Amino acid sequence: MLHEKHDLLHELPEHRDRIHELKMSNAQFAKMFDEYHDIDHEIHRIETGIENTSDEYLEGKKKNRLYLIDEMYKMIRAE
Repeated sequence: MLHEKHDLLHELPEHRDRIHELKMSNAQFAKMFDEYHDIDHEIHRIETGIENTSDEYLEGKKKNRLYLIDEMYKMIRAE
């Protein structure tokens, strides 16, 4: 089974410059960015079998990842 990349720059490549700008100028965005990537890496480890956990735990992590990307996207779109 192939596991897709979900890192933020892969998900939103057209916003690369804005993401970089926000990471450098907005502490809240930078914190969310780091949290998003930590969760994404954890999900990847679980999906590839490196770590084992319950389905409920994995689904919770995926929901948290979606929440973070939604919140960051709002910040990206706010000019």
